[in-house]
Amino acid sequence: MLLRSPRHPRGTPPRTLRTVTLLGAVVAVLLVAAVPASAAPLVLAAPPGSLDQVITNLRDFLIGLLVGLATLFLTIGGVRYLAADGDPGEVERAKKSLRNALIGYGFAMLAPLIVNVLRGLVG
Repeated sequence: MLLRSPRHPRGTPPRTLRTVTLLGAVVAVLLVAAVPASAAPLVLAAPPGSLDQVITNLRDFLIGLLVGLATLFLTIGGVRYLAADGDPGEVERAKKSLRNALIGYGFAMLAPLIVNVLRGLVG
């Protein structure tokens, strides 16, 4: 027979319950923010007319992808840090996520330079 805490009838530890609640709230906010406000069609980039336009579109896509992933890691790291509740293992995981976010933002800042090098190599 399982002994259950009176505060948590299912035997769920409070830290796990808080973590699930925080992650659920973050996911709900992200889903609401991801829904477009209007039903107008979304145009990501102009149709490529030349190699220069293709490279510019590639640069813009790369920057958007890197910034999006870095923001995701920043959010995950922040939520992990808030939900760590003093646990050194969780704090270390949160720091790794925040470090990965900083690396992602760094790559996003370097993306134009990388694309210019590619543009110089291709012609």
